[in-house]
Amino acid sequence: MSTLPRTIRDVEELEDIMTRPGQALIDDLAGLDGDIMILGVGGKMGPTMARLARRAAPEKRIIGVARFSDPAVRAGLDNAGVETIVCDLLEREQIAALPHAPNIVFLAGMKFGSSGALAMTWAMNTYAPALVADAFRDARIVALSTACVYPFVNITSRGADETEPASPPGGDYATSCLGRERMFEYFSQIHNTPGRMVRLSYAQDLRYGVLADVAGKVFRGEPVDVTMPAANVIWQGDANAQALRCLAHVTTPTSPINVSGPETVRIRTLARRFGELFGKKPVIEGKEADTAWLVDTTRARSLFGAPEITLERMTGWVADWIARDMPSLGKPTHFETRDGKY
Repeated sequence: MSTLPRTIRDVEELEDIMTRPGQALIDDLAGLDGDIMILGVGGKMGPTMARLARRAAPEKRIIGVARFSDPAVRAGLDNAGVETIVCDLLEREQIAALPHAPNIVFLAGMKFGSSGALAMTWAMNTYAPALVADAFRDARIVALSTACVYPFVNITSRGADETEPASPPGGDYATSCLGRERMFEYFSQIHNTPGRMVRLSYAQDLRYGVLADVAGKVFRGEPVDVTMPAANVIWQGDANAQALRCLAHVTTPTSPINVSGPETVRIRTLARRFGELFGKKPVIEGKEADTAWLVDTTRARSLFGAPEITLERMTGWVADWIARDMPSLGKPTHFETRDGKY
């Protein structure tokens, strides 16, 4: 990546940085046969992932599929050279009408508000994956998953690796996410569909993410809950790049891969660091547990190397962004939640 700025000026520069492809991504996508279709492209990660793919693989069609409830998201993708298609991924007939791209990235799912819409949560997180996995049985499928499928591990450990049996601690969201994986596993096994399931732990934009949540609370003088004592985080641009690169590193049948930063980030330490940067004393509340959702990213690092953007750089960028009252997506991560209910 070219020289990085000390601070990020505005949303335009932020999205430009997140969508600059590295040479490894360019090489991996160049080695793929056929075009790339991203399903559920309208969420937090999808638009920058699609633009990243567009810049990394200019010779391929990059197709973005979503309901597009926000027309501005679709317009932005169209302007960036991403082909957009409106589709409800709960409708079998609409899925059947989609182009049969040989490379699929599945981002669709439901998290926030899931406790108030349990049936829809299960439909989006298990039924839609089943429809897609069956319809695109002849493609490579990289599906976004979550570290929430793991049990909590001790915060002094290296985190759960991919051999750790999935056993979410409870709640319809976390359990339905395991259901999503099981659907992709089932159809991969019966159709020999190559794939990967990306168990992501907290992608970080400047407009949302664990760092933005903690920084915002410290800056406003609000309490920071440390009940969930630690997390792993990764720059969204790095998370998008690794997810796309997984298309070139699929397995048959599909298998999980942890994607996040290499550090265990202590929430209390993070709050204190933001306090130093803001010149404010953080307000800490809650009793730290001995366990958290943490992942070991050794497998991903062996394939992709370390994330390009370090925790230190992310922290500085976020602090500057928050201090200047720059835009937020207004979507807190709820990293404090321990029961899997959102």
